[in-house]
Amino acid sequence: MLQPDGGGPADKLRPQSYDEQFRHLVETVKDYAIFLVDADGRVASWNAGAENIKGWQAREIIGQPIERFYTDEDRRAGKPARLLREATEAGRVEDEGWRVRKDGTRFWADVVITALRDPGGALRGFAKVTRDLTARKAAEEALRESEEQLRLLIQSVKDYLLFMVSPEGRVVVWNSGAESVTGYAAAEVAGKHVALFYLPEDRAKGHPESDLEEARRSGRFETEACRVRKDGSRFWASVVITPVLSSSGELRGFAQVVRDLTERRDAEEERVRLAQAQEAIRLRDEFLSIASHELKTPLTALQLQLQSLRKRVEALDEALAGRVDRASQSGMRLAHLVETLLDASRIASGRFELSRERFELGEAVRQAAEHLRETAARAGCELVVTTDAGLIGWWDRLRIEQVVTNLLANAFKYAAGSRVEVSVVSSEGEAVLSVQDHGPGIAAADVERIFGRFERAVSMRHYGGMGLGLYVTRQIVEAHGGAVEAANPPEGGARFTVRLPLAAPLGASSGNSARQGMN
Repeated sequence: MLQPDGGGPADKLRPQSYDEQFRHLVETVKDYAIFLVDADGRVASWNAGAENIKGWQAREIIGQPIERFYTDEDRRAGKPARLLREATEAGRVEDEGWRVRKDGTRFWADVVITALRDPGGALRGFAKVTRDLTARKAAEEALRESEEQLRLLIQSVKDYLLFMVSPEGRVVVWNSGAESVTGYAAAEVAGKHVALFYLPEDRAKGHPESDLEEARRSGRFETEACRVRKDGSRFWASVVITPVLSSSGELRGFAQVVRDLTERRDAEEERVRLAQAQEAIRLRDEFLSIASHELKTPLTALQLQLQSLRKRVEALDEALAGRVDRASQSGMRLAHLVETLLDASRIASGRFELSRERFELGEAVRQAAEHLRETAARAGCELVVTTDAGLIGWWDRLRIEQVVTNLLANAFKYAAGSRVEVSVVSSEGEAVLSVQDHGPGIAAADVERIFGRFERAVSMRHYGGMGLGLYVTRQIVEAHGGAVEAANPPEGGARFTVRLPLAAPLGASSGNSARQGMN
């Protein structure tokens, strides 16, 4: 009987009956391929397990070289001879790798080759024990692929910080999202304590240790708090910490999922600020509306009293009559300001309405201009009005007159002492109203701004006013489906142009008034 290499006296030939029992045991084993190989590398015996795993019957394979079990790549590399040589030199060699069955399919094998020597130490052959580990190999490969997919998934996430810390809180896994948000590369934080990302004041309160302990005790810890980047800047974060346990329940570390909420928090704060600003504007508009209504009634009564007083004192005291006139003019100006405030309030609250009627635009513009002839004279302005006849449309006459009044009052204020020209013409299906002065003009940066609420042209002088006239003007014109714009013509000064559609609005008919709400 052959002796395993390195055997001692106790391993000498045993009784024949024992050898027969052992041979029978080996031959009947089906989970392992157990066979002998002679010194030349040829199969000398073959058990049931070898037939089961490799597919050859004993008569087909005994006497064949063991190269039959190896892949083409391994044969070209001389692997069978190399393993036998290593077993000869070391007495034993173990190898894992692909082997080939009779049908050409491959299986993953764990192979142990033991050199067999006679009592005199001469090499007689080799014992080979092969186990089919294909299922285990497949499971390991599946696990490896799953782990690789998970690793790639974690690394590909850019919007979340995904990382793992040891039970002591030291970083062991760090994804690209964590690097992107914090600025730390994986190599910079590996082994560093997670406290690196906490504010000094939070560390003084026992964080993050208390966070990890809460996660360990409760199975999860969640919070929103401030964290620190590599450059020292801070970001608002949503943090979820989950303990990672082994199959036996042993704590392996903590998985942390962190999301940068800075933009969302800033947006929420901005939304709150806008809401507060809108509420402030609403309260302001409500106050202006109430105040304007409250002022309008006593102002109207005051105007009536001043007119009555003017008639009584005109023949008695000229100086007193002049004072009454000036008081009446101031009252009229105040009444105009109150009405403008009311209009601004109506526009802001969506309660501004148009009452359309069919009229000739040129006539309405001339009448409105004539009412301001005295105001022009006081401003030292020459007022020139030219209109085309027959421009008839459906508009709110009072509001159109208000537009003319606002534009002329603006011209008299900023271009005092200059010529002011008003014209109404027809152009491409529209009525075009133009008011041009020859004053200092409008700065290019202010051309659009002056139509805003409470906006006034920038100047070295203070011209007074609330900055609502042009705002109300634009709202009235656009409510009619028109447009208004300001420009500085080549000849100097400022020109305001209003374009109004001549076509009647839907629902309007000759002789009937059409009311229209404006938002």
